[in-house]
Amino acid sequence: MAARRDTAERPLVAIVGATATGKTQLAVALGQRFAGEVINADSRQVYRYMDIGTAKPTAEERAAVPHHLVDIVNPDQPFSLAEWLSLARAALEDVWTRGRLPLLVGGTGQYVWALLEGWTVPRVPPQPELRRQLLERAAREGGHVLFQELQARDPEAARFIDPRNLRRVARALEVLYVTGEPFSRARGKEPPPFRALVLGLWLPRDELYRSIDERVERMVREGLVEEVRRLLAMGYGRHLPAMSGIGYKEVAQYLAGEMDLATAVARIKTETHRLVRHQEDWFRRDDRRIRWLRADVPDLIDEAAWLLRTELGLQEWAPARGPMGQG
Repeated sequence: MAARRDTAERPLVAIVGATATGKTQLAVALGQRFAGEVINADSRQVYRYMDIGTAKPTAEERAAVPHHLVDIVNPDQPFSLAEWLSLARAALEDVWTRGRLPLLVGGTGQYVWALLEGWTVPRVPPQPELRRQLLERAAREGGHVLFQELQARDPEAARFIDPRNLRRVARALEVLYVTGEPFSRARGKEPPPFRALVLGLWLPRDELYRSIDERVERMVREGLVEEVRRLLAMGYGRHLPAMSGIGYKEVAQYLAGEMDLATAVARIKTETHRLVRHQEDWFRRDDRRIRWLRADVPDLIDEAAWLLRTELGLQEWAPARGPMGQG
């Protein structure tokens, strides 16, 4: 891929969509054909030791195509959107400098659009005591109380923050309290230095739920319970933000004797169904920017490759071969 003089012409491919639609598999196949490298945009895959429950790329996938921003912090380390943006932009520059194609891959919509839209996010240090007070208030009065305050004091931020995500609601209030400025005002935008093609993967809802349920059962067979037990033994408590993610929370409850394993597995499936509905809603708001592709069609990889050639003018450097090339 030839280097480009104008940095605004540098290409970026983003692959988005709900969990369990095969984003990683498509990214690996395209990475092999277009000399690409994956930049992770999944907020859970940044954590070390949390592999099965976050559906991280396999060792084979990471060997086939380089991956960035996976396994970069411990489960008890705070990690913010601002930190991810800084690391993601540095990874982009590294990939472009070496003449490779960056593939931004993940289902965390806020990460994806923050990078694609050139957000500038306030680097206010975490406020543990303030955060504790806010979350205790939410526990006493209900999470809706925090969101109502955000709506009253920063309605623009309330439009792009999920009211169910108490950590992000509390973070927006933290910034407001510390700086005296609304989070939305502190979060500006700068024109990004690249041309982006956004590919979205989708499945009919019943097929997506079936894929999710099969994946949850596979995670349990592959050792999700043992993974959570090991994390707890390492000292990573169940109330850490990283450990409150879907799968880890329910298995920790099972290990604490609060429910049986069958109930935990059923809850993981139900919560993941709810998550994908939220992910679909998030990405569907940006239909005009996304080229949607049905995830289970036989010619998915060829269809996506055609878009890279026609929309970004990229040339394939090698044909797809072997099982990785089949997605």
